[in-house]
Amino acid sequence: MRTASYTRSQRFVPTSSFNPIRSFQWDLARQIERLDWLLKQLPRYADWGYQELHLHLEDAVEYPSLPGVAREDAYSYSEFTKLVRAADRVGIKVVPIVNLLGHTQYLIKVPELRDLNELRAEDGSPLEKGQICPLHPRTLEIAEKLLRDMAPFCTAGKVHVGLDESFHLGKHPRSQREIARIGRAAHFARYVGRLDRLVRSLGLEMSMWADMLYFLPEAIPLLPRGITTYEWYYHAFRRLPKVELFNFKDVDIATPLRERGIALYGCPMNGAFRFEPLPHFTDRMNNILAWWRHSRRIGAKGFLVSSWEPYRLAIELTTAVDAAAACLWLEPEINDPREMLARGFERAFGKKGRAAARLALAADKYPFGGYPRWQINERWDTASRLEPLANYRKRGAALPQPRAEGARGRRASSSTREPGVSSLPHTARRFRAARGATRCAGDSDTRATVGIGESVSSGAARGSARGADDVAIDARRACERTERSDRAARRGAAGGVGRGKERRVWSSLAALLRCVELRPRRAVRGRGTARGRWLVADAAELLHDRISIARCECT
Repeated sequence: MRTASYTRSQRFVPTSSFNPIRSFQWDLARQIERLDWLLKQLPRYADWGYQELHLHLEDAVEYPSLPGVAREDAYSYSEFTKLVRAADRVGIKVVPIVNLLGHTQYLIKVPELRDLNELRAEDGSPLEKGQICPLHPRTLEIAEKLLRDMAPFCTAGKVHVGLDESFHLGKHPRSQREIARIGRAAHFARYVGRLDRLVRSLGLEMSMWADMLYFLPEAIPLLPRGITTYEWYYHAFRRLPKVELFNFKDVDIATPLRERGIALYGCPMNGAFRFEPLPHFTDRMNNILAWWRHSRRIGAKGFLVSSWEPYRLAIELTTAVDAAAACLWLEPEINDPREMLARGFERAFGKKGRAAARLALAADKYPFGGYPRWQINERWDTASRLEPLANYRKRGAALPQPRAEGARGRRASSSTREPGVSSLPHTARRFRAARGATRCAGDSDTRATVGIGESVSSGAARGSARGADDVAIDARRACERTERSDRAARRGAAGGVGRGKERRVWSSLAALLRCVELRPRRAVRGRGTARGRWLVADAAELLHDRISIARCECT
C-alpha cells in the first residue's frame, strides 16, 4: 500500500491538449469484493493515470441514518472509510453513486420504506418491487439521510445520484396528476432541481446519468446549470452514441447540454452483459476507443470506464480492461484494440499477461459458451462446491507437451487421452444456437442482444430491417452449422484428431487460470474462513467448454 509519501512526480503527466478527468468504476452494489484486495489495486490505478473512482453502492455499504438499508454482507462504515482514505493517499478522488430514482429497489425492499414506491396495487398499496416516487412526502427526507451519510466520502467534491433507467417514472397517482399539468419532462426536471438544491446544501456538486434525457429531451433546458451528466452507450459507434430503444438511432445530447452549461462525461463499458460469463473483450475495447474519439470531439469534461459486474464476473478481468484503457493516455500512439488489451493484461498480470490476453480474445468467438453451467448460481455466496485451483493446474501440467511442427496432423494414441477432456459440451453449443435464433427473431432484451457475438449481434441489429423469411433462414442456418460442428467434434472424440491443439489450449488454460486466480469472496461481512467459497472449478469448466467448442473446428 502506498503511503502519504506518494508524490506528484510519480503520477501520469498528460502530453495532449485533450485531458479529461480519467475515471474508473467499481460495481460494489452487484458484487461485494474483499476489502484487502481492493486496497492493493488503488496504487496500481494511480500508476495507470486514473484520477477518480466511482463507487456504485446501493445497499453495499452501511448508512448510519438508515440502519435497515444495508444488506448482510455490506461494508461497514469504518471499512468504507478505510477504502476512501486509501484512495485519497494515492491521489484518487472518490465519487459515490447513490441511486435516487431508478435502481432504488435497495430502498423499496425495506418494509418501512416501501411506501416510497412509485408502483401501486389496485387497492393503492405499494408493490414489493419498483422505484421511489419523486413526489412522495418522504422522498427528499430519505435522500438527505443517504447523501449526508455519504458526504464525508465525496472526496472529489461531488456525488452521483444515478437517475438512469427510470422507466416507472409517472406511474404513481401523485406523479400522474403533476404530469397532466406540466408534462413528464418538466416533472423529471423538477425532481433533478430538488436533488441539486439538496446536494448543494451539503457543499457538493451533483452528477447524474444522461440516458433519461434521450427520452425526455425537453427536460434539458429545464435542468439546473452546474450539474454534470454522464452519457453512456456500450457498443462501438462511428459518429454519435446510439439509443437501443430507438432502434439504435444516433442521438446528440452533448450539444444541447453544452448550450445549457452542463458538463458531460463519456462513459464506455467495462464488464459483461447479462448473459456473458466473460466480457466480450473486443467489443469492450472498440467501445472504449469509440468513446475516447467522441469525447475528444465534444470536449468532454471526463472519461469514465464504467465497470458492471453482473452474474459473478471476476473483477480481475475488468481490472485488465481498465489497464488496457489506460493506453489511451499512457501510449496514445497505440490504437489497435488487440494490442491495447495485450498491454492491459501485461500491466495487470505481468509478463504472462500477453499470453492470457490471446486466450481471452479467442473466447470472444463463443460469448455464450459455458453459460448453462454459470446460470446455476446467481451469486458467489451460493457456490455449489469448494474446490481449490490445484487440481486444475495438475490436469494442465500432466498433459504432454505439444508435438513438433511436422507431427501436427498425426493422430494421438487413445491411451494418452485424459478422461473428460475430449468430450464436447453439446448443451453449450445448442444453447448458443438456440439463443442466437431467438435473438435474430426479435427478442425484446435489446441490451443483451447487441455486441455479444458475430452472427448473433449482426443478425439482431439487422432484424428490424429484414423480412421474417430471411430471419428464419438465418436461424435454420445457425442450427445447421451447430449440427455440423457437433458431428465434427464427435469424429474428433472418436479418432483423436486435433490432440496437438488440445494440449496447446489446455496449457493456455492453465496459464490463464494462473493469471486470474479467483479469490474466496466475502462471506458474511468479510468474516469468512481462509478457504472461503471458491468458484475456480466453474471458471475452469467454463473455459474448457469454450476450448472444446473451438477444438471441433480443427477436426
